[in-house]
Amino acid sequence: MIYFIRHGEAAARWGDHPNPGLSEAGFKQAERAASWLADKDIQSIVSSPMQRCQDTAATFSKASGLPVKTEAGVTEIPTPDDVTDRVTWLRELMSGSWNSAPPIVTDWREQLITTTKSLPANTAVFSHFVAINAIVGYLENTDAVTVVRPDYCSVTVLELVAGGLKLIQKAGEAETKIL
Repeated sequence: MIYFIRHGEAAARWGDHPNPGLSEAGFKQAERAASWLADKDIQSIVSSPMQRCQDTAATFSKASGLPVKTEAGVTEIPTPDDVTDRVTWLRELMSGSWNSAPPIVTDWREQLITTTKSLPANTAVFSHFVAINAIVGYLENTDAVTVVRPDYCSVTVLELVAGGLKLIQKAGEAETKIL
C-alpha cells in the first residue's frame, strides 16, 4: 500500500508565507496521523520538501524510527513564472480542469504520478491538497482538478498493481481553508 497523507495545518497561509511549518494544531494533527499509521506495515517515509510536509513526516519518523526521504516528485504544485498573484491563480486552477492547466502544471502532475508509481510498497507519503487531488483524479479518470477535499493529516490509500495504482480509500474530507 501507499499511504498519501496531507500535511497538518500550516502556521501561515500561502498569501502570507511561501513555506510555512506547522501550526500548534498542525502538530497535534500530525501526532494523530502518526498514531493511525503506527499499526500499518510501513517500511519507508517520503515527504515533499515543503516545511509543513517535513514537519508532519518528522512526527511519524520519530514514532516509527524510519528515516524521511525528501522527494521533489511529491511536492507542492508549481506556479508559472508569469503569475503575480498565486492565491487567485490557484483558486482559479482548482475550480478548473487539468486539460486547461499550463504546461508547468501538467508536467508536475505527470511527474507526481510517475513518482508515485515508482514508490516501494508500504510507503507513507507526506504531500499536499492539490497533489492528492491530482492522484485521485488520475485514478478516477476525471479531468477536474479538485475531486476531493482532504482534511489535514487525512490519509488516501493506494495499492500498487501491475503497471500502476489503484485507489483503495479516499482521504477523510473537510472544508479546510487551503488559501
